[in-house]
Amino acid sequence: MATPSTIHLQAAERVLRYIKSTPGQGIFIFTASPLHLKAYSDSDWGGCLDTRRSVTGFTVFIGDFLISWKSKKQPTVSRSSAESEYRALASTTCEIQWLFYLLADSNVLHSQAALLYTDSKPASDITSNLVHHERTKHI
Repeated sequence: MATPSTIHLQAAERVLRYIKSTPGQGIFIFTASPLHLKAYSDSDWGGCLDTRRSVTGFTVFIGDFLISWKSKKQPTVSRSSAESEYRALASTTCEIQWLFYLLADSNVLHSQAALLYTDSKPASDITSNLVHHERTKHI
């Protein structure tokens, strides 16, 4: 944003051309579908063989409709699979919070708590126990 170049302008023009040429595309949410957010979070531990960094992945649904997803290499090397999964949960939680704000700005009432699913028992235990342990103080 500080020093835009012609490459940035070309990318913005490409996005605008796509939006203009596909006005019928979008996410259709049926009225019979509940407006309940649920997310699935996962990561691999040290999946990148070059950097040994883990990859975070998540999907977020409103009812049965996929509205957000991400797969990205984590910025730091995790010491354990539990730490890697915990970082993925934190990233997913940030996305859910942003979606709550977006729904509120769109005047869509969402009174239920979002559901967040993970396949990691240790990461789930870390999130539910607010006591900091010797093994998790570095996270």
